Amino acid sequence: MVDRFASVLAGICLSITGLAASSAAAHEGHDHGAPPPPVSTTIAPRADASTADLELVAVARGERLEIFLDSFKGNEPVDGAMLEIDGPSGTLTVEPAGEGTYVANAPWLTNPGSYDLAITVMAGDVFDVLTVTMVIPEMASSAVPVAAADGFLISSAFAQDVGARLQRQDMTLWAVGGGGIVVGLLLAALFRRRKPAASVAAIAAALVLAGAPQSEAAGPAALTAQAAERDVAQRFADGSIFVPKTTQRILAIRTIFTEQAAHSGTVELPARIIPDPTTSGYVQASVSGRLLPPPGGFPQLGTRVAAGDVLALVQPSLSAADLTSQQQQARELDQEIMLVERKLQRFERLQSVVARAEIEDATLELQGLKARRANLEQAPTAAEKLTAPVSGVIAAAQAVAGQIAEPNTIIFQIIDPSRYWVEALSFDAHSVTGMARGKFMDGRTAELTYRGSGLADRNQAIPIHFSVEETPDGIRAGQLLTVLSSTTQERAGIAVPRTSVLRASNGQSLVYEHTNAERFVPREVRTEPLDGDRLLIVSGVEAGKRIVTQGAELLNQIR
Repeated sequence: MVDRFASVLAGICLSITGLAASSAAAHEGHDHGAPPPPVSTTIAPRADASTADLELVAVARGERLEIFLDSFKGNEPVDGAMLEIDGPSGTLTVEPAGEGTYVANAPWLTNPGSYDLAITVMAGDVFDVLTVTMVIPEMASSAVPVAAADGFLISSAFAQDVGARLQRQDMTLWAVGGGGIVVGLLLAALFRRRKPAASVAAIAAALVLAGAPQSEAAGPAALTAQAAERDVAQRFADGSIFVPKTTQRILAIRTIFTEQAAHSGTVELPARIIPDPTTSGYVQASVSGRLLPPPGGFPQLGTRVAAGDVLALVQPSLSAADLTSQQQQARELDQEIMLVERKLQRFERLQSVVARAEIEDATLELQGLKARRANLEQAPTAAEKLTAPVSGVIAAAQAVAGQIAEPNTIIFQIIDPSRYWVEALSFDAHSVTGMARGKFMDGRTAELTYRGSGLADRNQAIPIHFSVEETPDGIRAGQLLTVLSSTTQERAGIAVPRTSVLRASNGQSLVYEHTNAERFVPREVRTEPLDGDRLLIVSGVEAGKRIVTQGAELLNQIR
């Protein structure tokens, strides 16, 4: 009699074990619907709502309700707002608690359940009413189920699961029950040939197996209950990122609302800084000679000079042939001077016979010869004065005392530091419009105005000139940069700051979309340059989305 009872009890226990195992398996991945989006298990209970102007997140922390209020499009914290919360116990008093954060005392949050809240927000000219449903789970406020302490009891959760599966006529339930009955009959036949001690041992083993799954299921629930009060930013398996509002405040996350628009085409051109040709100039020697410093010395780099200032002297140098020719000319002049002097003396003795006009002509001829002779004497020693053609600053100097300066050699370069141009090279014929932007290697930018382009190629490229409207600090002639110039062609797309676009590990460009209050999803995009600060997204993101513009690089580091 005992053997028969033992066999039946063992079959029942095995059936319960199978039901528990099948129930756990169904909960782990064999459901009958699409899996919900991933939800972090390490956060406090929360709810969020949004309007066209505002975005709100409510977080339950014990008896305290925290409200995070931001602008919907820019994700900027909203300070100085007035909030009223209508809850189960009436209207709650809300107090500001920092950057876009508000706090209210709500003792009913310690009780598990679902609570509907209506939050009225008045912030400047914005007036909105946002409704949220705050769900406080049982594991957040109750202890571990009784089944976790004693594996031989059946928890209410297990009983509810079995009842639900009976209502939908789950075939797995009937298969496991039938299998348990068959096993019980087999055990009955086996126990008839064995002793009661073996029957008691089989019953004990069956009861342990029946209680084991329930004990294992209670462990994770307890861990989840302990971790539910923490807000941890984390990346999910699908690549999306959960970022609590507290972390968004620290990372200063900002977004823009994307809009599809037509933008002028942009071309990138290599370029360099050149001085303004109107306010700059070169100082060159017209003859070959030796450089000599002026009375005040050579001007140094960075020295401001005025137009007409003497910057250097050039002492002409004569070769042996030139010196011989000059000496021959001097002797010829001396001879002519001697002949004219004698002629003039004869005319003066014969004044009564010689006409007065002849005496005056001889006098003038003698004066001209003497002047030519004097200039010939001074020619080897007279230095050429090199003066500044414009006012400005000495940008380049090649002057050294005693240096031989050849004709057309640039000795000084003078520029106006407030007037610069940009010379770009285009290898294709582009119809450039009036405005452009230059981007330097260190990230600085400068506004440019189109001045003109050449019709003759220079090294198979067309030179294009721009003037710098607002000269940034620290630029110099010859500095390299990239010119982003608008063309007459228009392209459709979404303009975003360059800081929004990141480079993924596979080399693809991506941006982060702000899908809801605390979730960010990476989106692969294809971009084209637009100007010095923006890129044009031509595919990958639609209009009406929120794209991260500030803090995207920090979001990409969350794991």
